[in-house]
Amino acid sequence: MHRLAVAIAALGLLIPSASLSAADRLEWEVVARRPHDSAAFTQGLVLDGEQLYESTGLRGRSSLREVDPRSGRVLRIEALPDRLFGEGLALVGDELVQLTWQAGLARRYDVETFELLGTHAYEGEGWGLCYDGERLVMSDGSDRLSFRDPHDLRLQGTVAVTLDGSPLDQLNELECVDGEVWANVWFSDSIVRIDPDDGRVSAVVDLAGLIEPHPSEASAGAVLNGIAYDAVSDTFLVTGKRWPELIEIRLLEPDAAARWG
Repeated sequence: MHRLAVAIAALGLLIPSASLSAADRLEWEVVARRPHDSAAFTQGLVLDGEQLYESTGLRGRSSLREVDPRSGRVLRIEALPDRLFGEGLALVGDELVQLTWQAGLARRYDVETFELLGTHAYEGEGWGLCYDGERLVMSDGSDRLSFRDPHDLRLQGTVAVTLDGSPLDQLNELECVDGEVWANVWFSDSIVRIDPDDGRVSAVVDLAGLIEPHPSEASAGAVLNGIAYDAVSDTFLVTGKRWPELIEIRLLEPDAAARWG
């Protein structure tokens, strides 16, 4: 997925504004800005109370981390084997499940010790992952989300994601919130809210201007990626690959008359 970045940017294959006309446009405000490791190629982000867990990518540099969400300090880190490229991350009970990009392998860890408890195979690429309380929801860079058994990643079903009736692909990092799925759209500054029952995008959040200068100006792969929901404050923590900040945002109620188009 990463080697396509230059081609996608050159062709302008971001989310076309015309295709967003049926989705609510949600405004946002910044609540706080916090430090983030600018060397971390963020692929997955999970907040559990005061504990923030992060999956980072790149072969030879991939890791599982526990991070202090306020100071950005890395409290624990578990390096992946050099051949693996870390991807999406989800918390299932007292275990963390981490995807890998092209190895077709998910790794399961004890959340308290980061001890590797086992691995599970799956077909295709692994991009984003979240847990809705009953099943894992997984993306692979296409326009489809797959639903999987949280214990062995066995495939249970899929849904095609659409925006105003058109397929929306490049779905990346995921966050499950109150029966809905939030997704980064790779190589764009937007996140979308998806109804997992029918795959319809019901809202889009344009985070352009969230961070300036944009980290991608210094590094071509430094795109928005990473969503973690804070249920206590009803806010989201967002960051990106090689971003120097972890930013807490609050989504604002949509103006019923405001639509994209």
